[in-house]
Amino acid sequence: MPSSSDRPGTGSSGTDSSGTLAEQLLRLTRRLHRAQQRHLEPLGLTPAQSRLLRAVIHFAEPPRMADLAERLEVVPRAVTTLVDALEATGSVRRVPDPANRRVVRIEVTDAGRATLRQLRTARRAAAEEILAPLTAEQREVLDGLLTDLLTSSPA
Repeated sequence: MPSSSDRPGTGSSGTDSSGTLAEQLLRLTRRLHRAQQRHLEPLGLTPAQSRLLRAVIHFAEPPRMADLAERLEVVPRAVTTLVDALEATGSVRRVPDPANRRVVRIEVTDAGRATLRQLRTARRAAAEEILAPLTAEQREVLDGLLTDLLTSSPA
């Protein structure tokens, strides 16, 4: 089996290791996305709907649509479409803001909480599918590297 330094773009031979790493990360992200889609399909959720549902639950109080758009880094219209779809399944509901009746907030329903539990299981299964070839030690190393990248990047 070739070592990592034998692979193109990985040693100190002056090749474009950053470009190769970026391409590998993009390919891995696409694989994870496809695996999550497969595991989410039985739940009737798209990955975007699952992101929104997970985002709503992380607020201390039901968020406004604008709060969700900001957190998800999407335009407000995209949030409206996602909320419409999740509301149709009974996972979320629109509620008036107690301080300002013109403001609408989004809260997770009991059905949405049950969906979130199923969602966690589906996401773990998708991650396990991708990480299966790695040993426990390799997973720890990868976790540390990804944590370093995520905490040091300004974006």
